[in-house]
Amino acid sequence: MSGSSTPPAPRSSLQRLRALLLDEGGLMASLVDPAGAGPQALAGEDHGLESPAQLAASGPRAEGAREDYELLIETIYEGYLLHYGPPRVARTSEADLGLLAGDRLYALGLARLVALGDTAAVAELADTITLSALAQAAGAPELADAVWAAGARAVGWGSSDAHGVAKELALAGRAEAIEAMRTSAVDLSASP
Repeated sequence: MSGSSTPPAPRSSLQRLRALLLDEGGLMASLVDPAGAGPQALAGEDHGLESPAQLAASGPRAEGAREDYELLIETIYEGYLLHYGPPRVARTSEADLGLLAGDRLYALGLARLVALGDTAAVAELADTITLSALAQAAGAPELADAVWAAGARAVGWGSSDAHGVAKELALAGRAEAIEAMRTSAVDLSASP
């Protein structure tokens, strides 16, 4: 018998989110899906789709704290999904409970971001939460997805003037907001 052991496989951000909610205890722990990640999460992992959390954590602004950024944004994004569904880790059969749990996840994720001292990212994610909620209320889920992608890119790479304009267009409910969000996300990939 050799003395070497195989190191444990790295846990995905959704597995770490699940562990965080279980550690939180109380209501949040009771909402963790006992079957594990939901079908949406598994589809993303199986097809290599990049979540907003992975996107933000891959940027230069997350250097040195990539796992922290990925988990906190995964937490905030799960809160968003509890509001607009379907969530990947937490489950509830009552809409009001889902809203409360979603708000709690927003708070947990933002508190972790504040602890990192990244106030620019706090402001960016607050805008992302607001603009995606407005897009959902307007029946524009594609715009909400574009807002999340652009917001994640701004957290990871920093914001730009084009991103600021895109946010103004989304806030005003303008038809060109979705393309502006998509374009601002592309432009940010070249920024430091």
